[in-house]
Amino acid sequence: MKYAPSTRLTPRASLAEPPLVAVILDAARPYDRLIIGGVAQYAREYRRWSLYVEEDPLEKLPDLKRWHGQGIIANFDDRKVAAAIRGLNIPVVGVGGGYGWYDEASGIPYVYTDNRAIGQLGAEHLLACGFEQLAFCGFPKSAIGGWSAERAAAFEAVASESRRACHVFTGRIGMARRWDDLQAELQAWLRGLPTPVGLMACNDVRARHVLEACRALGLRVPHDVAVIGVDNDSVICDLTDPSLSSIDQSARRIGYAAAEILDRLMQGVEVPATRVVVPPIGVVARASTDTFATADAEVVQALQALRTDPWHKPRADELAAAVGISRSSLEHRFRAAVGRSIHEEHVRLRLAATRKLIVETDLPLKAVAMRAGFPSLQYMTTFVRRHTGLTPARLRAVERAR
Repeated sequence: MKYAPSTRLTPRASLAEPPLVAVILDAARPYDRLIIGGVAQYAREYRRWSLYVEEDPLEKLPDLKRWHGQGIIANFDDRKVAAAIRGLNIPVVGVGGGYGWYDEASGIPYVYTDNRAIGQLGAEHLLACGFEQLAFCGFPKSAIGGWSAERAAAFEAVASESRRACHVFTGRIGMARRWDDLQAELQAWLRGLPTPVGLMACNDVRARHVLEACRALGLRVPHDVAVIGVDNDSVICDLTDPSLSSIDQSARRIGYAAAEILDRLMQGVEVPATRVVVPPIGVVARASTDTFATADAEVVQALQALRTDPWHKPRADELAAAVGISRSSLEHRFRAAVGRSIHEEHVRLRLAATRKLIVETDLPLKAVAMRAGFPSLQYMTTFVRRHTGLTPARLRAVERAR
């Protein structure tokens, strides 16, 4: 089931002892930290919870069956965690990447990432940059790594539909502690790729591996290899050179949804769905994909015009006249080069620009709507909710609570 916020439960009256909720995730991992942040946000907004969070929760809570809390949110990507909470008689909600040691027969609600949508977003973003050649870099196969393979499959499907060549790599080594070996096999793969190429990494960590391999080989990013990751981890994205484009997979919303479900369970409210998938928010474009790879000069001109002014809906006939070809010719060549229509690309760019104003400025939302060219705040709210699943106010709150 796709995640949609349910009707809010009423705020809990003040209690002498707030409910104790254990959040059993690895706070050292960026993805887990964002989930923890979403849980904390829900607790601040709706419930007076006491949250128990440790970097190594199994060491801190060696016997969860003797733990006197009221609820648990746990990562089922960790086999030890899954084993430790099996059979507990208190409400439990699982989170993760959709794979691992979650047992659906347990009836425990499980909130996870929409890996298919993530792979599609990555491919569509690179197609919009005009790449004829696409590539995907994942992690080696593992018991919990199905999310990487699922993203790769969705990425390949979009490439196939767009009649683009697609090169997929997983390798044998995914751990940074074997850095020299990891880099050697990545560099060997990159040497064999045609350039320019648009490359999606399964997450930001893997994208950093790719960027380092490109630097070692003298490949220019984004001109030779454009790179996009997943997680929108600010530590990686802003510190890499160039800064890394990334897909915000809405890990905070996963935590928020898990907390909302746990709250209902703790209050004895029935939860109908066992598995809940949370869609990604979208692409956060940075310098690593800031390029036009197509050789079609007129399409490049049209793309530049769209990116320069994403606020106003373009008239295809005026755009065609500006680049000196017929409307039908531009529309045909644009779709062939970019993989989508002029209108679809405008919507993608307008959403990205509007999201940037909502999240990165302190402008009142009414002023954002005006600056973004919407006739009213209500119109902008409808547009943003249709494409992100969130209202502008909720999008701002979710993103700023990182």
